[in-house]
Amino acid sequence: MKLVRLGKTELMVTKPSLGCLPLQRCSKDYAVELLRAAYDGGINFYDTANAYTDSEEKIGLALSDVRNNIIIATKSMARDRDGVLRSIEQSLRMLKTDYIDLFQLHNPDILPDPADPDGAYAGAAEAKKRGWIRHIGITAHRHTVAREAIASGNFETLQFPFSYISAPEDLSLAGECKEADIGFIAMKGLAGGLLHNAAACHAFMEQYDNVVPIWGVQTLEELQQWFDLARENPPLTEELQAVMDADRKALVGSFCRSCGYCMPCPVGIEIRNCARMDMLLRRSPWQQYYTPEWTAKMERIEDCIQCGACASRCPYGLDPAALMKYMLADWRTYGPSQEKKVTE
Repeated sequence: MKLVRLGKTELMVTKPSLGCLPLQRCSKDYAVELLRAAYDGGINFYDTANAYTDSEEKIGLALSDVRNNIIIATKSMARDRDGVLRSIEQSLRMLKTDYIDLFQLHNPDILPDPADPDGAYAGAAEAKKRGWIRHIGITAHRHTVAREAIASGNFETLQFPFSYISAPEDLSLAGECKEADIGFIAMKGLAGGLLHNAAACHAFMEQYDNVVPIWGVQTLEELQQWFDLARENPPLTEELQAVMDADRKALVGSFCRSCGYCMPCPVGIEIRNCARMDMLLRRSPWQQYYTPEWTAKMERIEDCIQCGACASRCPYGLDPAALMKYMLADWRTYGPSQEKKVTE
């Protein structure tokens, strides 16, 4: 398995590595089987988060006995010192470990200020001082926040959406991280499930020697696919390039990165999540998006006044209003179809 140095952390992580958000959709027994298969196949880097329901717990169940052989990254959405410390304590319990290799501040809207004694960065710094974590990184969906993080010199890694349908300003982050010796972790390498040609996705990532893709898998068959590609390492052929070009043409206008530039909405629609509902339904436990709270959020899409404000603010040239109309129709059919499968 190829190893990549994760920037100034000096951590040597496998390429490919495992994104553990989809473990939420697996039973505990199957998740353990999947994680052990990943470990036995040579994967040593596992990325999770507090927000991924029981993902951390499943990693603890599956891999605590080989803890010294693996590298674990987790994240917290807490925005203050004490909240970050509580999150890290919870992660340590769930993961059945006494340290976290890489702790990441999870998608903050603005860059955390290290000078704020009550801020999130202060919590991470205190946790590092206590020996709870070894390295501090950040995840982002906004390239402005990502670039501020690189320029600050306060983070050892950056995790960012990165696929062959990413915008040029997003793709350039990989080179900027390499120059700054910051580890670059590529999330959403399949564009949240929009991309289906694994060989094309693999070949794209192989063009960047400092990029570590964390593929989100939820079946043994998907895992085996990445093992096969790592072993065979197919080149970027004309055929695969044609696939990439066709996908860019067809999908660039459909992939919401959840950056939040489109908000606030004048009628209160939660655009940043409603516009990517198909991914949320298929990559995490779908039942949570059919609560009364989420039903109200999705049905509010009907209140859209077509003002165009969201489209004017989207840095990726999307039409969020049209995208959400599609998402609402998909949401109305997906849940009932899954319930039908259960009853059958």
